[in-house]
Amino acid sequence: MSDITYLDRPVVSLIDFMGDDLSVVRAARVSVQGLNEVIDTGDRKVPGLIKYLMTHRHGSPFEHATMTFYVKAPIFVFREFQRHRIASYNEMSGRYTTLPAEFYVPASDRPLINIGTSARPEFAPGGEGHYALVVDVLENLYDEAWRSYQTLLAAGIANEVARLVLPVGIYSQMYVTMNVRALMNFLSLRVDSPDAAVRSRPQREIQDVAEEIEALFRKHFPITHDTFVANGRIAP
Repeated sequence: MSDITYLDRPVVSLIDFMGDDLSVVRAARVSVQGLNEVIDTGDRKVPGLIKYLMTHRHGSPFEHATMTFYVKAPIFVFREFQRHRIASYNEMSGRYTTLPAEFYVPASDRPLINIGTSARPEFAPGGEGHYALVVDVLENLYDEAWRSYQTLLAAGIANEVARLVLPVGIYSQMYVTMNVRALMNFLSLRVDSPDAAVRSRPQREIQDVAEEIEALFRKHFPITHDTFVANGRIAP
């Protein structure tokens, strides 16, 4: 259908953030030095203290800084996201609005065949014709689902009932807010990185989201991010 848009990437942007690397240090130092100490970015003890907190798993100081992201991605990605319960979510409601006609179709470089196991997946591109098959099946399904959705809405069926015909490949939108400790835990599980002490095997589509979130985290919390990576990407 002409009114359907097919997308193969998420959209991630930073909406707001509170604090920086120094916020972590202040939260740690208040327990022994009170509230009157002035800390600035030139304090050479800052990286060392953050490293100490990270490696000794003193995690609570990292909870005093937060980041809020806008994420647009398929609903199945959101279901993976919401396994991370130390976060606050507000998602576009299919009860109160008509969902946009935006559906996910994998990019041509997305590996399609699991040659590993269910617990330890390893993906390969697949044989000739696999990608064309996936695209054909998905586009036909989305077309039929969207037609059905529009038919129900046109008949006066409530949004919350009409949406039942929509597949998890439809895009949704949300705000998600995490403190930096929870954010590092999310990244440890949702980015498959050679720097990781314990390998994660996330689904490709949520890793696409996580990599964009990590780039924003790196920009606003550079010392904390560098220390997280040096610590094997293990959250404190």
